[in-house]
Amino acid sequence: MAKRLRSGYTTGACAAAAAKAAVLGLCGEVGGESVTIPFPDGSRVTFALCRFQAEADGVFLASVVKDAGDDPDVTNGAEIVATAVWLAGKERPPRCVELGEQLLLCAGQGVGMVTKPGLPVAMGEPAINPVPRRMIAAAVAEALVEAGGRGRVVVTISVPGGEALATKTLNARLGIKGGLSILGTTGIVRPVSAEAWTATITASMDVARAAGLDSIVLSTGRTSERAVQELLSLPEEGLAMMGDYLDFSLKAAAAHGFKSIHLAAMWAKAVKAAMGIPQTHVRHGALEAEEAVQLLARLGVEDALLKEMAGVNTARELYERLVTLGRREVVRLVCTEAKAFAERTAGLPVEFYLVDSQGRVVEHV
Repeated sequence: MAKRLRSGYTTGACAAAAAKAAVLGLCGEVGGESVTIPFPDGSRVTFALCRFQAEADGVFLASVVKDAGDDPDVTNGAEIVATAVWLAGKERPPRCVELGEQLLLCAGQGVGMVTKPGLPVAMGEPAINPVPRRMIAAAVAEALVEAGGRGRVVVTISVPGGEALATKTLNARLGIKGGLSILGTTGIVRPVSAEAWTATITASMDVARAAGLDSIVLSTGRTSERAVQELLSLPEEGLAMMGDYLDFSLKAAAAHGFKSIHLAAMWAKAVKAAMGIPQTHVRHGALEAEEAVQLLARLGVEDALLKEMAGVNTARELYERLVTLGRREVVRLVCTEAKAFAERTAGLPVEFYLVDSQGRVVEHV
């Protein structure tokens, strides 16, 4: 029997745990062996602390060592450090963003800053993504309530050695300078394994066929899956989370005897499908924004619009520019090309659904 792969925790979850511990220490709490924080799904997880100690100048420091489980993550084993200090009587520190009335969140050593558009975080802000920000804010709020803390607190997230680790990522290309991004959408790292993924996809299709279904929903992630499931009111048995295994999943659907496919994806994955890239994970080819613009040229988009798109930093920025310019027909053109690639690969009729970051189906071809 194959070994079950072990899940781990994201840098965002580790940062939230370290932040709560640092604020508890700042408020005078003792202990420091572990801390429990809320997760986006409503669950609670306890983290062991690596460090829990008072520093100079009224600063308290706590840290968590990231355990990514069996995922080949470059930050696995990294120490995620948080320091906390009261803002009263101090100037607003650099490299920070306000999260509510009580918290200023800062990027410390090894955590990058966003210097280009097209990312989920605004230019000039710490490269700490939206869900980790919410997790940190919730964890800090809990600490202040539990310890009876008052006032505005500055929490700084650092990753010792983060600048060196960042060279192994695409951060520099995307405009994240000075270190890593603090990432995560659920707090949990699901291990990446080709065998595990393809076995799961196959099993999902087996279940769908056993349930008598002749159509399957293939999605790149939970957000796109949920959007199409709600739109079509499909049974759970008809869903197969394919992740980045586009080519495999399309061919597997044909081999399982399905008569049609519903394919749901967000924009970057849709662009890769339109480009005919069979494996959409960044490891198998980072999507260069310039290549996406070249795709538009191949699809017959006029030169004037191509010039408008020149210099985009990410696929996300490309999409945002097209929408801002009112050129949704170009977005639809990309979706139609993605649909055509899927139909050629599977040899089956495919309905393609583009899902936005809010979980809404914005195109259906």
